[in-house]
Amino acid sequence: MLFGKKKRRICMLLIVEDDPLVAFDTEHFLREAEFEIVATVDRVVDAMTVIRGGHDIDLVLVDISLADGSGIDVAREAHAHALPVLFVTGDCPAGGQDVAAGCLAKPYMPRDLLTAIEVIEAVLEGKKTKRLPHGLTLFAKVA
Repeated sequence: MLFGKKKRRICMLLIVEDDPLVAFDTEHFLREAEFEIVATVDRVVDAMTVIRGGHDIDLVLVDISLADGSGIDVAREAHAHALPVLFVTGDCPAGGQDVAAGCLAKPYMPRDLLTAIEVIEAVLEGKKTKRLPHGLTLFAKVA
C-alpha cells in the first residue's frame, strides 16, 4: 500500500488519572485515535501493579496528584521498568524530570495530547520534533 498509515511505536497506553471524568474522556478519545488502553487506574498502588504485571506498555500517562500518593512515584516505577512517562497534570513537577519524557499541562485539547504522544514517539526514535503542542514541556531524558 503506497499511502498506508505509519506504524506507531507507541500503541499501548497506561492511564493514571484520579478524576473520573478526565479519565473517561482521555480513554475515549485515545481509543478513537486507535490506541490500546492497557488499563486506566486512579491510584498509585494500582498503577504499580499494572507496571509490575508484565503488561505490554509503550507509554504511561500519569497525573501528579493522586488520592493515595504522587504520580512521581508511578513515574519512578515506570522508569525502573524502562517505560517512558508523560506527566499530564495541572502542575508540572520539578522533581520528575529524571524519570519522565515530559509534561503536558492541563487543561489541554485532545489534539494536544495526541501531538504530545507523537512528539514523545519521535524523540524515542531519535528524530527531531517539528513543533511542540501547547502546554508540552520536554525533559532531557525520555526513558
